[in-house]
Amino acid sequence: MEHVGSLTGRVALVTGASSGLGRAAALALAGAGADVALLARSEPDLGDTVEQIRLLPHEGVGRAVAVPIDLASPEAITAAVEHIHHQLGPVEILVNVAGTDAPGPIEELDVTGWDRVMNVNLRAVFLLSKAVFPHMRAHGGGTIITAGSVAGRRGWADAGAYCASKFALTGLTQTLAAEGKPHRIRATLLYPGAMDTHWGAWTPENRKPADGDTPTAESMPPEHVAQLITWIAVSPPDLVLNEVTVTPLLEAGWP
Repeated sequence: MEHVGSLTGRVALVTGASSGLGRAAALALAGAGADVALLARSEPDLGDTVEQIRLLPHEGVGRAVAVPIDLASPEAITAAVEHIHHQLGPVEILVNVAGTDAPGPIEELDVTGWDRVMNVNLRAVFLLSKAVFPHMRAHGGGTIITAGSVAGRRGWADAGAYCASKFALTGLTQTLAAEGKPHRIRATLLYPGAMDTHWGAWTPENRKPADGDTPTAESMPPEHVAQLITWIAVSPPDLVLNEVTVTPLLEAGWP
């Protein structure tokens, strides 16, 4: 998938940027020219992402600013968005990737685990969207891309809090799209399948040959999904992808 435009001069905020899909999205957006604010809890891992961006081919690569943060804190989110505004400019692209889970059956799930999942997976998306909305409106538009999950389209045993948080993102994203439309603010929800992150296991050894020479796999490299995120960000401003389901070709349970 090739980029259809440039993000030079635009500011993107990416959560979960210390690893996995968040890191891949930050690298892809910076490679397309965006100035990228990287949010996650781990400062050392964010530093590694910044260093990887600095190692990209220099021409056309955007700046990167690391912002260590606890996304469960509303005050920290408000302060972070204002800090980014002063460091890089108004956020035009918000990419919500950060997520956590509390695995186990419902009858064993405690309130602390439930609240932690909801705070990171759902409330942080609400708070970040709320914080960047005025900047996007004043700037004449923007794009909010949120990584949900195929677990937000059907429930899974032992993943009640995670599935519930991802289902709720559908309603939140649709509301953001409806309220943002008059201000040229787009909202897209991704439903990714299995990826090679700390919740998945993709390795070259797991790739399986299909008919012909095209390799396929039962899980996706996050870099492939990051290409999709970047394509959405650079797509024509009068076009919006409301929801996108993306799965590896051989993922079990999907046609």
